[in-house]
Amino acid sequence: MAAGEPRSFEYTPTWVVTVVCFIIVLISLGAERGLHRLGKLFKHRKLHSLYEALEKVKGELMLLGFISLLLTVFQALISHLCIPHDSANIMLPCKLKTGASSGGSEHLDIAKHGRRLLAEDVSLETCARQGKLPLLSLEALHQLHIFIFVLAVVHVVFCVTTMLLGGAKIRLWKHWENSIRSETSQPHRAHAIHIHHHRIFKERAGRYWRKFAVVSWVVSFFKQFYGSVTKSDYIALRRGFIRAHCPSMPHFDFHTYMMRTLEQDFKKIVGISWYLWVFVMVFLLMDLAGWHSYFWLSFLPLALLLLVGAKLEHIITELAQEVAEKRNGEADAAPVKPSDELFWFHSPNLFLYLIHFILFQNSFEIAFLFWVWTTYGFKSCIMEELGFIIPRLAIGILVQVLCSYSTLPLYALVTQMGSMFKQTMFDEYIHQLILKWARRTPSSAAGESHRLASQSTESIHASEHPTLDDAIATSVIELNHHNESQTPFS
Repeated sequence: MAAGEPRSFEYTPTWVVTVVCFIIVLISLGAERGLHRLGKLFKHRKLHSLYEALEKVKGELMLLGFISLLLTVFQALISHLCIPHDSANIMLPCKLKTGASSGGSEHLDIAKHGRRLLAEDVSLETCARQGKLPLLSLEALHQLHIFIFVLAVVHVVFCVTTMLLGGAKIRLWKHWENSIRSETSQPHRAHAIHIHHHRIFKERAGRYWRKFAVVSWVVSFFKQFYGSVTKSDYIALRRGFIRAHCPSMPHFDFHTYMMRTLEQDFKKIVGISWYLWVFVMVFLLMDLAGWHSYFWLSFLPLALLLLVGAKLEHIITELAQEVAEKRNGEADAAPVKPSDELFWFHSPNLFLYLIHFILFQNSFEIAFLFWVWTTYGFKSCIMEELGFIIPRLAIGILVQVLCSYSTLPLYALVTQMGSMFKQTMFDEYIHQLILKWARRTPSSAAGESHRLASQSTESIHASEHPTLDDAIATSVIELNHHNESQTPFS
């Protein structure tokens, strides 16, 4: 074996192989056990939604492992595929230097970013004999491999950060919930406080000029940057929700329900859905020399985030205007009326998908910037000029902060104003009760109970104006009916 020639596995010292394998296995086992212990902690504290989100993260890691395996297994095959020079020299992220693609033999010895592609490289030799170039070099495959991993890690980190910061702000509203529930034990004082906050909430509707759509939207746009949710807003929306969905439960813990719903949504946000991978392909395709594509794309999550925040604030304003337009006697007592018509396409869930896309797009921007900087250096042509880099970093930070402290809390509160309540509330009171009963009955009854649980859950959406009381009553009646002929439920 010639001096300086890379050694294959058969000529590598066994102690080197053992040490490298030991380190890799040790790190992998440490990560696996850490995730396992975190899952046990979530289960112990009955944070079922966060546990499901953790399982979603594990699923994403498994997908990354499968992608990594495919890239590793097929890298030799991919690197031996050849394409004509004309196809290899179009749609490039960086412009080719003069003479860089004039012939074929010069590609056998190219110095690139401190790494030298030698003439002995089999794929280069094979393609050069045909007057072509490799479809994708081993170096490019390796770099693509790293980028996909960095993208997934950054997305998970950004989602977790957003949920932690946003959840911390929402938890600050807990003292509002506690004060409201404590005041209900003093009817006269509670009524006076309610009237006070209700009048403050009506003032959000503003004077006559606030009824103009343009003015209302502009005010809502700027409202998301300061005092996006006040105590009067929270009390009004909470009261409207309870009156619409569970009128017989004035002591209902709306804050706990809202946090549980947010945790349930988190497991959807933390994953990378198939359509997000499609966007990755589109973004990579648009990275052309001179287009400054990623600079312009960095404005997309910011624009969407500001639009979503303005819409959520505008929904609160619309509810306040609806209350203010009622007669004075009614307005002092009438709660807000939740309705899907307040939301785009009558779908409160649409905002969850928009926030998911915003977080992913922002993660993509930051991950790509970090990956290019560590792989090619700060002066790489892909990094572009400093005037393009600083705005991208600033926008990325702004999106992360604004989504955490304004948009996400707004989403958690305002999306409860849809016509239907979320299944997290129903599951907490009824669904687990039926499943617990099923585990204590014979197998035939268990199968029927699962049908009842499904049927009862669907009843949430069957009625035009369903309430929690209706769902509980339906499920309890069905449960009692089966208890008459099956093992008693204790």
